[in-house]
Amino acid sequence: MTKGKKQKNTGALPNKAEQIGIVLEGYKPFLETLKAKIQSSQFKAAVAVNKELIHLYWEIGTAVYKKQQEDGWGAKTIEKLARDLKSVSSRIHGFSLTNIKYMVQFAKTYPDFLISQQAVGQIPWGHNVLIMQKIGTTEERLWYVAKTLEHGWSRDVLWHWIDGDLYNRQGKAITNFSNTLPAPQSDLARQTLKDPYLFDFLELHADHNEKEVEQGLVNHVQKFLMEAGEGFAFVGQQYPLEISGKTYLIDLLLYNFKLRRFFVVEIKAKAFDPRDTGQTNFYLSAVDDLLKHPDDQPTIGLILCKTKDNIIAEYALRNMNSPIGVAGYETKIFESLPKELKGSLPTIEEIEAELEKDTKNVAML
Repeated sequence: MTKGKKQKNTGALPNKAEQIGIVLEGYKPFLETLKAKIQSSQFKAAVAVNKELIHLYWEIGTAVYKKQQEDGWGAKTIEKLARDLKSVSSRIHGFSLTNIKYMVQFAKTYPDFLISQQAVGQIPWGHNVLIMQKIGTTEERLWYVAKTLEHGWSRDVLWHWIDGDLYNRQGKAITNFSNTLPAPQSDLARQTLKDPYLFDFLELHADHNEKEVEQGLVNHVQKFLMEAGEGFAFVGQQYPLEISGKTYLIDLLLYNFKLRRFFVVEIKAKAFDPRDTGQTNFYLSAVDDLLKHPDDQPTIGLILCKTKDNIIAEYALRNMNSPIGVAGYETKIFESLPKELKGSLPTIEEIEAELEKDTKNVAML
């Protein structure tokens, strides 16, 4: 019997390689879905653990404070409590004498609501301690708590903003945003600006000029952008705009990825002058026409002045059609010579007189 040739498999069932290909085709999105679920679960677990810890600290602080008030517990008793809690297990942490005192302060600071349901229960204990130590009012404390949650600030960043008094500076620049931007955008843009801006990383003469401020900000661009706030990126210094055959230079050009718009920053090392708004308005029109992407929002101008009169700034901006803000800035100021040394040095007139006297004496010789 003659054997026929083996027929090729032309059926619908895929071979092994094809099966692996089909499996791998759906594997990556499946893996990404699982990873997202795991990360979400881990985050929720971490938040839940933190809430439980904060709530525990509040309960301990409340109980100890009650003992202090009702039974007269003093420092020695609290010291003994800290030692006894620590001796229960070497694995128990967070119950030092100092931390128990912080727990009592925490209970006294937030006595009227359930901690686990409030924002303070969602930020780390170290953040809460810092806010308690540095901030005196509940309103301001809760403002920093909310900002920490909104921006994910580390403890060091939180300290930076508290030390720089952000609460009393953010949103304080004089602007015309309520007249030039839609309601949701106007409030967001206003909160983006500050007054004054603290450039304490710059050390300048009292009579410094615009170029010195501008160059200093560029030399310390990372610190400058941190002070500018979330979402800002540096685009250029003395950014050129070619208009009708002439070149115009913007002091500093920034872009904010959160607000999706350019920011034109003009620096004035003098008191605010209403005429400054005209130049800035000109730059905003040019940037919107030459640089702005169709998806970008209208450009905002920020005039940074050495000093300003708020009433004059408000009048200058009132009827402007472009969104502009006016704010002050502060830097470290140094004197070339100590005051006591300055008083002992001769004036230019005295030096010239002495030179003239010496010249006459030489001529006589």
